[in-house]
Amino acid sequence: MNNGTAIKRAWFMLPVRLFLFAGIQALFALGFWVIGNNEAWNTSANWWPIFVGLANLVCLLLLVRFYKAEGDSFWSIFKFHKEFVGKDLLAILGFLVISGPVAFIPNMLLGNLFFGDINDAVALFIRPLPMWAVFASILLFPVTQGLVEIPTYMMFVMPRLEKGGLPRWASILLPTLFLAAQHIAIPLLFNMNFILWRFLMFLPFALLVALVIKWRPRLLPYIAIIHVLMDVSTAVMLLPLAY
Repeated sequence: MNNGTAIKRAWFMLPVRLFLFAGIQALFALGFWVIGNNEAWNTSANWWPIFVGLANLVCLLLLVRFYKAEGDSFWSIFKFHKEFVGKDLLAILGFLVISGPVAFIPNMLLGNLFFGDINDAVALFIRPLPMWAVFASILLFPVTQGLVEIPTYMMFVMPRLEKGGLPRWASILLPTLFLAAQHIAIPLLFNMNFILWRFLMFLPFALLVALVIKWRPRLLPYIAIIHVLMDVSTAVMLLPLAY
């Protein structure tokens, strides 16, 4: 493995998800504009679960390729360590107790702060889609998020930035910031209150995940399962608005 190349790949992966989300949404918007939709960008935002899933597939291919180039397997990071199952389950229980409030409270407080009512913020995020697209979202979005989001920032980028010479605190902080920042493009709306809400609400949870993975990387498969279940609950929220 060429350490210099691995570090360059880590820097490449740091912002790539944000750019993929925005870029694919722009392609959706272009398509809607071509067919005469006067609200092309706003309409494209409705399709965020689909373009996030597509971006995740691109990221998955990149991660598989990059791990292979380093003589490793991407899928090995999801290995359960049977000799530590008891300790790891106890650690995950503690993680769940802490992560619930850390994920939920900033969402509510910031939504009310920026919009006056959290429901107004949610209305900009949970949008109508055709029923087929909702079912596709329920299948595609949670699984691909669980496979690549935390692995990208915390398993691939974070350790390589530290190996590249960044101080430990910086190698933790940068992936944390970018994990949170990617959410401003899920979907990308030119509304500063929405952008701030999407970014800031994820910062505490992103930092918690970074610290837990840094402490005990073998917890990733458990956290990935929790992540998938969390995103299933998000995708299911699309059902009442389906048409």
